[in-house]
Amino acid sequence: MNSMYTITGTVLRIHLPAEIDHHAAMRLCAETDRLIQKKYIRRVVFDFSETTFMDSSGIGMLIGRYKLMRFMGGIVLAVNVGPRMYQILSMAGIYKIIDIYEDTPVLD
Repeated sequence: MNSMYTITGTVLRIHLPAEIDHHAAMRLCAETDRLIQKKYIRRVVFDFSETTFMDSSGIGMLIGRYKLMRFMGGIVLAVNVGPRMYQILSMAGIYKIIDIYEDTPVLD
């Protein structure tokens, strides 16, 4: 597992790259799905600290992980979302299905 992913209990935190295009989204989907199923993950936290660009492939990646976690009884959060990424996520309507936080909330 590379340093983009950290697991604490049943929480998978994904430190997203600066740019999420088609290729990055495909890699994220594959590795995230593998970890969710292998490690019995119940919460996926997408950390946008470093992210400055995301295209529609990135939006699709988020929606796909949301659907998977919903099916498995888990949740997805987006944290450390700056103004630019918040605008992209809002325009895509992501806030309707995924809670978005400017900072990291306490995860009990």
